Amino acid sequence: MEKTEMVMEREKTLEKAEYRLSLEASGTALAPGKFEVLAITAGEGNGWHFPAAALKASLPLWEGVFCYIDHDRRARSVRDISGVLREPRWDEEVQGIRAVLEAFGPGGPLLAALGEQVLTGEGESQPKIGFSADVLFTGKNRTVQKILKVFSVDLVTDPARGGAFVRQLNQVQLKNGGKPMTDQVQEPAVGKTPAKEFSEMAEEARAVRLQMCAYLLDSALGAAKLPKPVSQRVRAQFDGQIFDPETLKGAIEDAREMVGELTGGEAVQGPGRVSGMVTSEERLQAAVDDLFGAPRDEGGKSLAVAKLSGIRELYLTLTGDVDLHGGYFPNRTQLATTADFTGLVKNALNKLVVNTWEALGRAGYNWWQQISLTEHFNSLHDITGTLIGTVGDLPTVAEGEPYTELTVGDSPETASFVKYGGYIPLTLELIDRDETRKLRAYARELASAGLRKISKLVSEIFTAGGGIGPTMADGGALFNTTAVSTAGGHANLRTGTLDGDEWDAVCGAVYAQPMLVKNADTYYGIGPKMAVNPKYLLVPRTLQKSAFQILQGEFVREQDYVYDNVLKGTGVPLVVPEWTDADNWAAACDPAVAPAVYVGERFGVLPEIYVAGDELSPAVFMSDEHRLKVRHYLAVWVNDFRPLHKNNVAA
Repeated sequence: MEKTEMVMEREKTLEKAEYRLSLEASGTALAPGKFEVLAITAGEGNGWHFPAAALKASLPLWEGVFCYIDHDRRARSVRDISGVLREPRWDEEVQGIRAVLEAFGPGGPLLAALGEQVLTGEGESQPKIGFSADVLFTGKNRTVQKILKVFSVDLVTDPARGGAFVRQLNQVQLKNGGKPMTDQVQEPAVGKTPAKEFSEMAEEARAVRLQMCAYLLDSALGAAKLPKPVSQRVRAQFDGQIFDPETLKGAIEDAREMVGELTGGEAVQGPGRVSGMVTSEERLQAAVDDLFGAPRDEGGKSLAVAKLSGIRELYLTLTGDVDLHGGYFPNRTQLATTADFTGLVKNALNKLVVNTWEALGRAGYNWWQQISLTEHFNSLHDITGTLIGTVGDLPTVAEGEPYTELTVGDSPETASFVKYGGYIPLTLELIDRDETRKLRAYARELASAGLRKISKLVSEIFTAGGGIGPTMADGGALFNTTAVSTAGGHANLRTGTLDGDEWDAVCGAVYAQPMLVKNADTYYGIGPKMAVNPKYLLVPRTLQKSAFQILQGEFVREQDYVYDNVLKGTGVPLVVPEWTDADNWAAACDPAVAPAVYVGERFGVLPEIYVAGDELSPAVFMSDEHRLKVRHYLAVWVNDFRPLHKNNVAA
């Protein structure tokens, strides 16, 4: 019979799910307070097959696992800790994981006493108390693929059994030379029966829990700051009792509500009001930002966080990779957080990129932003920058006569996105040497490279083709001396050296440029004047002084006399860092009025930084390095020649 769609869908879901089981583990007493536990073996259990390979791979997960009194997945309490698992190892004979379980914590005496009583029992009289492993794993087709986490190996009554799996586990232990548990129990101290020793240990455990509850009661009432009579009433309710923390919390909340109702509009004094919850990830990010000298996020500016000593402390704290294998070892990590090393470092470095970008911009590398428009695109398709022609003039329409079609054309310019980028290795040696300053410098260099790249691409618009620029869609070079009434003619190239008169002449030439009507015979150059003066004077560093004197100086000084500078304020001087010719210069209009140069970006005008590296990364495995990758998608093109002018001065 064919499977129904519902059954098939359920099987697909099960193949991808994570599963959690409790499995019986057997134990052997080694010394007072210590037990050798056979935590799990290969074979069938609770309907699942546990392969030896999956168990071997999970060995690091068993180190340091706690043993609690009873299973309780909803809540774990420090009060219930009774032991800790140590020295997990693979036993080839029994095909399973053995470990030492040490009595530890408030429940330690209870674990030791119960363990010894269970192991001394025989036959039918033996209590149904044992150890039960609580594990989370992924599986497919009822076979365990990977154990993800070992929650605990707990002391429980009537431990869960896996049918044939549990019986086979016990049989293997005896069949391979293991002694029955009753043969390996150390005798109790002289003069004490097991029952008497258990009673004393239980009393000790109760005393410890009473003391812990007393501390909890004092601290909770101190933090609540309730009125004294109310506080005393709550204390009398719980004093000398073993109680659950949630019960105490509920009683304090009830008391606070009662006080609020009795005092009406008066404010109840309580702990400081919480205006926003701060996660451990946000605190970590603030600490990492401080480490790299990057600005914090707005919400983290007021956080008080511990100062990190360097990149090495951050790496070891978050990964537990003390042996520098490039992996993640949760049992050795010092923090319980979802934040990861690469993500925190990437965020801080991207902030450094923004800071460096802004600093370099103030130093002059943002000159291209003054003369261009930046546009965002949602795909990497080729770009068509279409310039629509003007109507030119509206003809008269006589009464009763039909309207005539207006001639409007366009001039499409095209551009393609280009991907720029590379990577810088963040080696494990660099981390171990704690070279935080070098890593900080890497981010600044990546930002500088991205900004200088755009500066170079825009500057090359004016220097390409031997100084006449790229070829436009109309067939003419961007800068030429051909009349605009001719196809491809732009009339925006001169040879005069930079001075006040030549600047004024260039302004007049740009002002008189005819607007596009249509790229066709009889329509070239017939549009009305653009009537816009250039705003920016672009010069190499050698002409900076002359440009400032022309556009910002109060006076014009000639050989025989000085007079007011009437050209002051007619433009803004911009130095182009990449220009090497000492005499050539250019002019450009305000792009908000007459745009000419466009910069297209796909994922942002700033370069993106990624940090790639984990134990599965080929670079980590082969070269012991995380990689700082920078990626930049850019397209730069000229949409219209009219707002631009160039002066190529003869040598």
